[in-house]
Amino acid sequence: MLQPTALGSVPPDTERIARVALHSRNPYMQLRDRLGPIFNDGMFARLFPERGQPAASPWRLALVTIMQFAEGLSDRDASEAVRARIDWKYKYLLGLELSDPGFDYSILSRFRDRLIEGRAQTQLLDRLLDSCKALGLLRAHSNMRTDSTHVLASIREMNRTELVGETLRLAPNVLTTVDSRWVETNVDSSWYLKYSRRFGYPRETLAKDVIEASAEEIGRDGMALLDRVWHEDAPAY
Repeated sequence: MLQPTALGSVPPDTERIARVALHSRNPYMQLRDRLGPIFNDGMFARLFPERGQPAASPWRLALVTIMQFAEGLSDRDASEAVRARIDWKYKYLLGLELSDPGFDYSILSRFRDRLIEGRAQTQLLDRLLDSCKALGLLRAHSNMRTDSTHVLASIREMNRTELVGETLRLAPNVLTTVDSRWVETNVDSSWYLKYSRRFGYPRETLAKDVIEASAEEIGRDGMALLDRVWHEDAPAY
């Protein structure tokens, strides 16, 4: 259920800290200062049911979706940016109080699903481009790319790869609680270092070939683990 949120201005404490801590040319501060919030909850009202639990503000989720694509962030990292970064709270751009805890990362994937199911993908970049044209930042007859589907697909691919990596990371941990001796015998020792931390991509390694190579490696390791789990000599449990 959507409860429209008033756009309002940037909270005083957030603005004061942002002006001190960030450079005046920070892109997210400029985006907010020159274009304002860009979106409003009314644009997405038809995508939400009339009853149910209150939904997170869609105008903020729309901005986060565009910014996470621009920075190559997964849903988990984007939600962390909303919680921790002044320019994201991306506190300044989203007009949130410094103390605002943000939201669970799973909300972003559900929001993208609503956009796709409601055929509302184009609203994201179309509204952004309209705002830029109104301020004279774009020429009326210049070429402009408005393929929001490309933005959503790129984020989805990144999150799916992260999900598969996390699944493989957790699988040996679960198997260890069942039979640690079997894991020591059948799992390559290099995995302990490779899958010891939460799976994700640092921003500097977001090249397409790097992500594809990582996904292929996870696939090979996953198939090797499945072969050993389902081998006829493996314990029945």
